[in-house]
Amino acid sequence: RSANATYEVINVTLHTTLAATTKLVVPTPAKPILPVQTGVQAQQEEQSSGMTIFFSLLVLAICIILVHLLIKYRLHFLPESVAVVSLGILMGAFIKIIEAQKLANWKEEEMFRPNMFFLLLLPPIIFESGYSLHKGNFFQNIGSITLFSVFGTAISAFIVGGGIYFLGQADVIYKLNMTDSFAFGSLISAVDPVATIAIFNALNVDPVLNMLVFGESILNDAVSIVLTNTAEGLTRENMSDVSGWQTFLQALGYFLKMFFGSAALGTLTGLISALISFLNCGNTHHIDLRKTPSLEFGMMIIFAYLPYGLAEGISLSGIMAILFSGIVMSHYTHHNLSPVTQILMQQTLRTVAFMCETCVFAFLGLSIFSFPHKFEMSFVIWCIVLVLFGRAVNIFPLSYLLNFFRDHKITPKMMFIMWFSGLRGAIPYALSLHLGLEPIEKRQLIGTTTIIIVLFTILLLGGGTMPLIRLIDIEDSKARKRNKKDINLSKTEKMGNTIESEHLSELTEEEYEAQYIKRQDLKGFMWFDAKYLNPFFTRRLTQEDLHHGRIQMKTLTNKWYEEVRQGPSGSEDDEQELL
Repeated sequence: RSANATYEVINVTLHTTLAATTKLVVPTPAKPILPVQTGVQAQQEEQSSGMTIFFSLLVLAICIILVHLLIKYRLHFLPESVAVVSLGILMGAFIKIIEAQKLANWKEEEMFRPNMFFLLLLPPIIFESGYSLHKGNFFQNIGSITLFSVFGTAISAFIVGGGIYFLGQADVIYKLNMTDSFAFGSLISAVDPVATIAIFNALNVDPVLNMLVFGESILNDAVSIVLTNTAEGLTRENMSDVSGWQTFLQALGYFLKMFFGSAALGTLTGLISALISFLNCGNTHHIDLRKTPSLEFGMMIIFAYLPYGLAEGISLSGIMAILFSGIVMSHYTHHNLSPVTQILMQQTLRTVAFMCETCVFAFLGLSIFSFPHKFEMSFVIWCIVLVLFGRAVNIFPLSYLLNFFRDHKITPKMMFIMWFSGLRGAIPYALSLHLGLEPIEKRQLIGTTTIIIVLFTILLLGGGTMPLIRLIDIEDSKARKRNKKDINLSKTEKMGNTIESEHLSELTEEEYEAQYIKRQDLKGFMWFDAKYLNPFFTRRLTQEDLHHGRIQMKTLTNKWYEEVRQGPSGSEDDEQELL
């Protein structure tokens, strides 16, 4: 008995000590086994899912026709994202009228599902953004982009969240607790300047400005999601007996674990794919998938989605992991692939990302009529003011700080454009639906306010970007001389007409040494990458490879010419014209 009593005292003491030191760590519960639907329930679920898929594809088809009409009739002054959101609003109104007349009931089908967004729609968009990134400008501005996307997003989240909390405590607006306020401030800080980037490309603005806005938006989405998940974690726990300093340390530790753990996982996955593709194209030919592009392409698609599933499965950020995986795979893996697979990867990712983006913007417009709303004018107005103020505190002080270390200075005009281009997209809306806020009116208020802010920034700020750029005279001198009819804001048309030369370039060993190794202006990571990482993970063409490629090209050309000559059309004039 004495031994048992001593053991129990030690056990209680040990548990008390562990609880005191790890009070904030929630033990991982056992995974519940989800019930499998059978019989009539399975048939009903299958019918409902089938109808949802049909409705989504129908909306997507209508949006594709709209984009085609914009291109055909050269309505290039209108960004596609704005047009698709407007079409979604019109479709939502039409469906509402049909439901009012009791002709059909599509409430379940038109509802925006956060799980579908995070599992199916968002990963291809994020991966394509990282994969198609202009690596030179990105890595040259990696410090500035990281500062804006990480510290700037955190500053904006704290300003918006703190402002909402204190205004609520003063009974000026709807009252939210601290964690809910910070969660809303985090989700509304995700920027998505799709329309602005299209205008930048059309007007040929400063490439540094373009990359700062685009690079910030890519990393910013992942950071905003991690911050929101951090706030959700605090909301789920009982923080009544925890001090403010302990809460801050817990949130900081959770954020650092999610950010660096997910980034490391994505980077590691990308490097593994680069190593496999390097062995695939080396002299040893351990895998040798280059001779079968369909298998090589399938392997790359698997590696594209692999880090997302793994990161989500081990409670990290899948979006952060897939973003870094896309950047690494584009920088190393892509140059080891066969030319056919390179083109397949580039065009497939662009097409899938376009369809996902279009679907997201369409459902964003539909949500105005499909979502149960709670509207409070004071809450909406103060949130818009805090969002704009938080963006200003993010951009202007950090830009002045960065100018002390940058050779290419960020001018006041560029700062103003960066502040003005802080558009919000579908990520804030999806995150607002993903929050488990109680009571239900709180969730409806957050969702309604988020929709209004997103539409306000897309339609008003996005629509005013081009006049603002012309007004402050920041566009390129050549673009300024163009006629307004020549300005093309169609991202789809540009995607279909061009193939990125950066993604089809393979340098010989001599060319790589001349362009990178012997350059004296490379510093920091760019120098380390050119000196060690790139030679290790990517293969350079030898003179033997070039000779073999010329022979293969001649063989294919001769074979194609013989097939054309034996075709049914074959007049001598056509043959002479072909020659």
